[in-house]
Amino acid sequence: MNGLYDMHCHIIPGVDDGARTLRDSMEILRDERAQGVENIILTPHFRMNMFETSRDVVEKNYRALVEQAGKEFPEMKLYLGCEFHSNHDMTDMLRTDPRYRMCGTRYVLLEFSSAHDTGYIRNRSYTLISSGFTPVIAHCERYSPVYRHIDFAEELCDMGAMLQVNAASVLGMDGFGMKMFCRKMLKRGLVSFIGSDAHNTSDRSTHIGECADFVEKKYGSHTARRIFIHNPQMFTADQL
Repeated sequence: MNGLYDMHCHIIPGVDDGARTLRDSMEILRDERAQGVENIILTPHFRMNMFETSRDVVEKNYRALVEQAGKEFPEMKLYLGCEFHSNHDMTDMLRTDPRYRMCGTRYVLLEFSSAHDTGYIRNRSYTLISSGFTPVIAHCERYSPVYRHIDFAEELCDMGAMLQVNAASVLGMDGFGMKMFCRKMLKRGLVSFIGSDAHNTSDRSTHIGECADFVEKKYGSHTARRIFIHNPQMFTADQL
């Protein structure tokens, strides 16, 4: 399948808990390219009191990566997004600075904590939707209110949120329970995006190509193309 996207990864060097150096970043990009990925939305963390790297520093390191990547992978397109951890000031922050969104669009890759309950996830998601944003809930299989109650996942989709799962979870690398949950979600058509959430080339690598092959064989070419190509294009349409 040509034109694969990885829409969730931590490859920009020195800005979060992903790649530390430009050399690390290039190793991950080689892994991405070997998996058949041609388009990558780089999503460095923003989380208060944990990952608060200046957006200016993020952009500077992003540009350095784009320059280096262009020498080895001129066909690969790199875009700048963000994985934004939910907080009570998020609406104002997202309105004020589009760099916290996915490529400056209305879509927000929204992360929660394992401690967040159903009410918090519902309320924070609704707050974004009512403010004109579309939350893309990052690796939703990690949150117990979601994976223990798939009907809540359906409720979030009905509300207007979109759900992302990790490739490693679909393939069973994060445990049997997450694998079965992700596959139920795929069967019900609740998964809008699959990202790598790659941080390195060892224990948190890409697996996008492997996962795309699996989804295509198990759920059909239409589903695979929707998840790995057409839906992520919504983030980059105005930049093509």
